[in-house]
Amino acid sequence: MIHRLQFRAMGTDMLACVDNDSDQPPAQLADVPAWFADWEQTLSRFRPDSELARLNRSDRPAKVSPVLWDVFQHALRAERATDGLVTPTVGEAVIEAGYDRDFALMSHGNGHIGPPQHVGAVLRDCPYLSLVKFDETNRTIALPEGIHLDFGGIAKGWAAQQVVERLKIHGSALMNCGGDIAISGSLLDGSPWEIGVYKPFERESDYLEMLYFHEPCGVASSSTDRRRWTQDGQTRHHIIDPRSGQPAETDVVHATVVAPTAAEAEAAAKSVLIRGSLDGLDWLESHPELAGLLILDNGEILYSERIVDYL
Repeated sequence: MIHRLQFRAMGTDMLACVDNDSDQPPAQLADVPAWFADWEQTLSRFRPDSELARLNRSDRPAKVSPVLWDVFQHALRAERATDGLVTPTVGEAVIEAGYDRDFALMSHGNGHIGPPQHVGAVLRDCPYLSLVKFDETNRTIALPEGIHLDFGGIAKGWAAQQVVERLKIHGSALMNCGGDIAISGSLLDGSPWEIGVYKPFERESDYLEMLYFHEPCGVASSSTDRRRWTQDGQTRHHIIDPRSGQPAETDVVHATVVAPTAAEAEAAAKSVLIRGSLDGLDWLESHPELAGLLILDNGEILYSERIVDYL
């Protein structure tokens, strides 16, 4: 029986699932929201009293918690794996683009457009984590002046994986963190977990594709159709291209990627979206551990060779 728990955290909808042979959900399933509450208090850039917010304000090396350190290490790997296209040092650029508070506070009307409170000159050429000094022995991080970290999707992918690792002892587990999904393996009867891919801008419509998963893996989607707002009369979105410090100019509206873990899938999906369709698909094909599909702004869908294993 599949036991489900839905809740809100990290500014998005969450779904935790465990499939086991009991009529009652495992007691630990009810603990998942509390785990996220703790992680948000560590990793949120929107809470002035969070550990990350304090680090961003610090002008000296700061000793960080094991959770923040682990997510920071995932961010380092994401930056290297994506040739610098996915990096938490875009924090200041995200704020300058207008995403300066929880998106729920920006939204009004149809939920996609909202006035930013902060308007300023957008940064150019975002700095990279190579400028950040850290000490593994003492678990300290020192941010140079002008660098603020925003773990964003990296934290969601990390959290999804953490939940599945904790829940899989109770059965087959799935954790969906607003589109960043970790899966522990097949359902108990051997059938796959099914994940649908929506048509951009039409979340209430039927799925464009269904993906089926038997093996442990991560799945993530990156898109420009959900977190959008207006700034100076222009429509903006939250995916920053660190090469320009501005919302990415790309013909990819939505990218879904399958990878060994949710954190890897999240970084890869964002990298593909920023690269655009031609470079993005070539980059996917050059990484045999990845598979994905891209939905373009003209409605065309591009498939990597390996994604057919999941269709």
